[in-house]
Amino acid sequence: MASGGDDLVKYITEKVVVYMEDPKASRERRKAEKQPWSEKWFGMLPLGWSIWRSKWSRSSKK
Repeated sequence: MASGGDDLVKYITEKVVVYMEDPKASRERRKAEKQPWSEKWFGMLPLGWSIWRSKWSRSSKK
């Protein structure tokens, strides 16, 4: 039963060490490469909807 806790502590320690040894520039670059949450969860629907809405609002102003 105690070995499960030891494994968890070992895993967390390894992740923290890898994070600390990784250069800050590399972490920032990886963070910048992330896609927006709306695209991740809903795909292209938000983009299509925003384009449709902008075309619709422009045509109603004329």
